[in-house]
Amino acid sequence: MPAIETESLRKEFGSRVAVKGLTLQVEQGEVFGFLGPNGAGKTTFIKMMLGLVRPTAGRGQMLGTPISDVATRAKVGFLPEHFRFHDWLTADEFLTLNGQLYGLGSSDLKQRSADLLEKVGLEPFRHQQLRTFSKGMLQRIGLAQALLNHPALVFLDEPTSGLDPIGRRLVRDVIRDLRQEGATVFLNSHLLSEVEITCDRVAFIKHGEVLRINALQSLVDGETSVTIRASGLTPAILAGLEHFGQDIRADGELQAAATSGELRAAARGSGRVSLTVSSEAILPEIARYLVTQGAELYALTPQRISLEELFIQVVGTDGGL
Repeated sequence: MPAIETESLRKEFGSRVAVKGLTLQVEQGEVFGFLGPNGAGKTTFIKMMLGLVRPTAGRGQMLGTPISDVATRAKVGFLPEHFRFHDWLTADEFLTLNGQLYGLGSSDLKQRSADLLEKVGLEPFRHQQLRTFSKGMLQRIGLAQALLNHPALVFLDEPTSGLDPIGRRLVRDVIRDLRQEGATVFLNSHLLSEVEITCDRVAFIKHGEVLRINALQSLVDGETSVTIRASGLTPAILAGLEHFGQDIRADGELQAAATSGELRAAARGSGRVSLTVSSEAILPEIARYLVTQGAELYALTPQRISLEELFIQVVGTDGGL
């Protein structure tokens, strides 16, 4: 049973389409990153999952039940990106109020609040009003309230946006503990370096659609960007490269020659092609393939790619425009 499963989930606000048709599956116990430019529909998707926004079309399930099921939300924690907490309450009072809304018993709630205040580094400020807290401290108390109910699924929307490096490390430790406890974490963040350290898989979205899902272990194990410089790269040879990798891109001159069918022009000049492969171990196979197909190989240059580089490759540089 996946923790999250959606099929063609769509949300329209009048004539504007915020989420076009999002199909996604998140397994239980994984830390899943949700990446995309501003306006890609990330926060709207989370709000649909939590019942804060009603989908226009499509279906979704959360922890095995439809997203319309209210009882399931008692097993879910949520830290919104833009929070408006009761700033006249102290930290302890704020957690007590939210724990009572979850229906936690008084003895369990008292111990849980104390444990969480310690976990997020706010125990010395438990009797201090939230209006005196910095943005980073508010981010931490928000994280604590998201964990009050021992959630099976936690949505974190930009959880490190107001935190210093120490605070970001604290959030990573909290996510690590949640994973060890078997909880699922759905993380929306613009800090790709944090996502790269924390997540098991990531989805890249744009215009409300999933473009690609990547296991981040593939980056650690050696997903590599390869640049090929060769002559005689015919359309058939370019098509054959799809067996070795993905995201194949030819330079402008070569692409124009191949597209227009000018095979002689493509064969005479040298061109550059880049693609993404799962490991450097496949490079000798690519070299042998090109030579046996009649291409003249001048250079084959690998470069390990980061999550930021992969983001640009998949989403592009035009953002959500």
